[in-house]
Formats: sequence, C-alpha cells, structure tokens
Amino acid sequence: MHRPVPTPWIPDAPLLLASTSPTRRVLLEGAALPLETAAPGIDERAVEAAGAGLAPPDLARRLAEAKAAAVASRHPDRIVIGADQVLDLGGEVFHKPADAAAARAHLARLAGRTHALHSGVAIAAGGRVAESFVETAHLTLRPLDAGQIAAYVELAGETRVTASVGAYQLEGLGIHLFAGVAGEHSTILGLPLLALLARLRARGLLRL
Repeated sequence: MHRPVPTPWIPDAPLLLASTSPTRRVLLEGAALPLETAAPGIDERAVEAAGAGLAPPDLARRLAEAKAAAVASRHPDRIVIGADQVLDLGGEVFHKPADAAAARAHLARLAGRTHALHSGVAIAAGGRVAESFVETAHLTLRPLDAGQIAAYVELAGETRVTASVGAYQLEGLGIHLFAGVAGEHSTILGLPLLALLARLRARGLLRL
C-alpha cells in the first residue's frame, strides 16, 4: 500500500497550474505541492497585442493573469497558478525563436550583453485572479562569435533552442553561454518559488 506523500499544502484539492510547462511542474512538485495541470488555451500574441505599450514586466504579469483567469473560469473551486516569462533586452521583448536560424540570430544579439527575465505569476481563487506579481533576474551572456553560437545550436538541437525565449536553457547546455547571473534560480526557470510560496503561505494555504 502506497503512503501519501507528505505535503505542506492544506486544501483537499491539488494546486492547479495553468500551464503544461514541464519545468514549472518539476519546480512545484519539488516543493512537495500536489499538482494538476491544465492548458490555458489563450492566444498569447493576442494578449500581448491588447497590451501594446506595456513595459516588459507588466506584460509578463498580464500574460500570467490571462492564463490563470482562463483556467480559473473553468475551475472556480480550485486554487490556480498562472505564470509567464518575458525576455527583455533594453526594452525589446524576445519570443521563442521559430527555428535554428532564428535561435542563432537571437544569441548573436544577446551575446556580450545583459538582459532581464521577468517572471510573472498570478494566483486565482474563486474563479478570478486574486493577486499577481513579477520577479526579475538579470543574465549576462559571454561575448560569442558566430562559430561558438553555431556550435551551441548544433549541440543543443533545434527542438531545445526553440523551446525557450533566448534560445537557451540555463539548467542544461546553455550554462556554457553565460558570464554572470543575478537572480533566484527558479525565477530564471520561469516560476519564482520563494515569492510564490510566501504568498501561498500568507493566504493560509501552507502549513509550513
């Protein structure tokens, strides 16, 4: 007979993550939170267009709120977490590269410079967004020549370099690209756990 996994989560129903991101799921499960996931099914570019003129951190928050609201409307009895991340290079927002050539172009622009990753999170309860926040990390890529960029994209593979904004995954081969990182690791991965857990704790949802 399997014993239930000890958890600090108080509600009977698991936390509902408005995302199918495996990285975010691993982060929450690593914190011993029982979890289910649901695809929000929103058009992110339409949300972005509707928020034209928003500063990159505000855009991250808006996208997180839209995801949480979409799932919470279908599950009003659940605690829902929405999250999104925006890469900001001097005020310019980067999206996931479409292919390997776009990934090389993104890395060429980021090389030798510092960019920001804004991770927005929204918490929904009772079918609506109750609160949201943004945490930011700053990352500096090494100066990279075309040969080094091409080698990285080849080694990482097109599937991986097109899976994340910036064309890198810091938790894997992408670590070779960096000269410095300032910020919480989970913020870089797209779900700032310390800030999120503090808010869940303040809402009486955790017993730890």
